Amino acid sequence: MAEQAPEQDRAHAAVLDEAHVGDIRGAFGTIRQQDLGARRTWRARLLTLAAIVGPGLIVMVGDNDAGGVATYAQAGQTYGTSLLWTLVLLVPVLVVNQEMVVRLGAVTGVGHARLIRERFGRFWAWFSVGDLFVLDFLTIVTEFIGVDLALSYFGVSRYLAVPLAALALIAITASGSFERWERFMLVFVVANFLIIPLAVMSHPRSAPILHGFVPGIRGGLTSTSVLLVIAIVGTTVAPWQLFFQQSNIIDKRITPRWINYERVDTVLGSLITVVGAGAMIVTTAFAVPRRHYGAFVNAGVVAHDIGQHLGSVAGALFAVVLLNASLIGAAAVTLGTSYAFGDIFGTRHSLHRKATESPGFYAMFAGLVAFAAGIVLIPHAPLGVITTAVQALAGVLLPSASVFLLLLCNDREVLGPWVNALWLNVVAAAIVGVLIILSLILVATTIFPTIDVRVLLVVLFGVLVAALSAGGVAHLARRVPARAAPAPDEPQRRETWRMPPLALLGRPAWSRGRTAAMWALRAYLVVAVLLLVVKAVELATAHPVAH
Repeated sequence: MAEQAPEQDRAHAAVLDEAHVGDIRGAFGTIRQQDLGARRTWRARLLTLAAIVGPGLIVMVGDNDAGGVATYAQAGQTYGTSLLWTLVLLVPVLVVNQEMVVRLGAVTGVGHARLIRERFGRFWAWFSVGDLFVLDFLTIVTEFIGVDLALSYFGVSRYLAVPLAALALIAITASGSFERWERFMLVFVVANFLIIPLAVMSHPRSAPILHGFVPGIRGGLTSTSVLLVIAIVGTTVAPWQLFFQQSNIIDKRITPRWINYERVDTVLGSLITVVGAGAMIVTTAFAVPRRHYGAFVNAGVVAHDIGQHLGSVAGALFAVVLLNASLIGAAAVTLGTSYAFGDIFGTRHSLHRKATESPGFYAMFAGLVAFAAGIVLIPHAPLGVITTAVQALAGVLLPSASVFLLLLCNDREVLGPWVNALWLNVVAAAIVGVLIILSLILVATTIFPTIDVRVLLVVLFGVLVAALSAGGVAHLARRVPARAAPAPDEPQRRETWRMPPLALLGRPAWSRGRTAAMWALRAYLVVAVLLLVVKAVELATAHPVAH
């Protein structure tokens, strides 16, 4: 009878594609679909974790991509180690956001874009995914800029380096084997650790590093420093991560039974990402001549600077780190976009299928790669402006993506016993509020460049605290009586509960207040993005734009 449980779950779940049901075949092991045994020893638990590990590591390390390398290098070169504290604060942001995605993927068996479409309608799906497509495409362009800069350090022409990288990414992804693809990605994850010996070679000093974990910005809080903080947030916590990890968990066939292992995978990925980002800031803070923000050129120049100050081996090592970051970033972002494309248009989208079985899915992947690579090959294309703006754009769009994530994770028809706890909603709401504050500061300082940023920061945080307090009071006022103690079989029910087919779920009702808030957020994002473009062009041209 135990062996029939998975089939029964599938019959009553929303999973539509048979490629997403079956054995978990990871890079380091396999878990059979009928395996319902308890893991009672540490050896059994570690072997299970080895088979599960992958989506969390790849999504996190993939965000330390070419744009991330450039952003962290700018931070170290311009502000030294004074922005290290931002990375510490980003750990809970990463873990909270992606843990919600883990539950959505394992419990629903449905991709993030499709859930938004089915629960909120086509308009809001296109609002969410349309932003994602634009941002992701620009991000993929920055990955190929990174490939060009990295291999040009070794004298390889961009007209050879970029097409070869594009072909390699398409070949790795279109192999028709999830297991083989994941092994390639985990090689990139391991190569990410090359930044550690490079940081050691930069001869760092402990006192500035320790001081960097105390909140503050060298030179004070200005619109330019806020732009860089938003860029750090955007390159470390990006909207594409939500879509990628949820679909990758589904593609790997992870079910609620294995959620705790995937949570560990996600936390490990978060820690590795932040350590790598910190090592990058430390390297450039001690090994590269200090320059003001507008004087930063690109990561390729940083590689040459490191080569001049630390030796050719160090310069080559930085170029390899940049190349590795570009490749894993391009692979993950493009795949996440292709997953979302499959969700919206209903095409088959699984790495378990060959190209002949999912032509639309792989055509989308190949088209994005080819088009992005082609833009990098255009002479005199504004690559510097794209690289500067895309990370901050991710930070500006993240609140919108987080709002939809929060709504889905409080939808009982979608997550049943897996919905957010109250404390998690409070933390997630605070995170969204802080992200909105950062983008509001960027907007205000772009329109009013002489505004006192410190005063603005205090006022906005005061408004946030008041809003959260009011929300808490409203929640307590309408709180339902405490639920009875969970039944003895509650843990087992959670392990086997899957979202029913979407056609059986009622569409959630939106109050007038929620609808108005969503439209206000949409209007604000349009204004914020336009002003972000103004700020990026202003910095790229090094001439203030008249306000």
